[in-house]
Amino acid sequence: MLSLSGLYRYPLKSGRGEVLQRSAVDGLGVQGDRRWMLVDADNGRFITQRLLPQMSQLSALYDARGGLTLSAPGRDDLSVALPDPEQDLRGVIVWRDSLRVPDAGDAAAAWLSDLLGKSCRLVQVPEGRTRQVDTAYAQPGDRVAFADGFPLLLIGQASLEDLSQRVGQPLSMLRFRPNLVVTGSEPYAEDSWKRIRIGEVEFDVAKGCSRCILTTIDPQTGERNAQREPLATLKTYRERDGDVYFGQNLLPRGIGELQVGMPVEILE
Repeated sequence: MLSLSGLYRYPLKSGRGEVLQRSAVDGLGVQGDRRWMLVDADNGRFITQRLLPQMSQLSALYDARGGLTLSAPGRDDLSVALPDPEQDLRGVIVWRDSLRVPDAGDAAAAWLSDLLGKSCRLVQVPEGRTRQVDTAYAQPGDRVAFADGFPLLLIGQASLEDLSQRVGQPLSMLRFRPNLVVTGSEPYAEDSWKRIRIGEVEFDVAKGCSRCILTTIDPQTGERNAQREPLATLKTYRERDGDVYFGQNLLPRGIGELQVGMPVEILE
């Protein structure tokens, strides 16, 4: 039987992942996932571990009021309030999308710029300012916050185990930054799924997730793998039309609650 064995969220795009036991889920995915982001202070372009691998050591966790607590090794924590959704709007760029979102203030910008050695700003996306998902794979009205392209990423545990065996060393699931991990399926079975149900919530399986250099960064240390693993191994058997695929992007088709241990049903 298939079951949900892992549930993760990443409050800050490209920051440390948070392991959850349960979470509300809606059209934007796991509640609070990738609602915050760092941008270049000069041009508003998004910043991730692709540019600054040390971001993997940056923790951003929600406080009780919906703001963030920023922490990093050797630093005092900083509490950041949830910004007013209509004030201090800043133009930002995420891949091909340009949008205006509230800036979280000078204190957060100074703390983060000092930590990362780059002048940056922290921004947050309210629900009303989210982005349209690419309509080649989604319906008009499907939205995404600051995730690259889709609200949710699913990976089968067996797929990770198969890849680890091929690479010759155990790999952390957090290296691939999924929201949902499913146990009980064959390796890469998720490639063929079209619709699934977890608990009461149905999901469309929109498209495979194409992977980048970020997968070569160890989430524990922030160091890049000199042999470009596991991307190099994935390239040998998971490449299609120049892209390397691992995991499936999902679109939620309802709201509800997810909990680790719930059965996963393949509808199509």
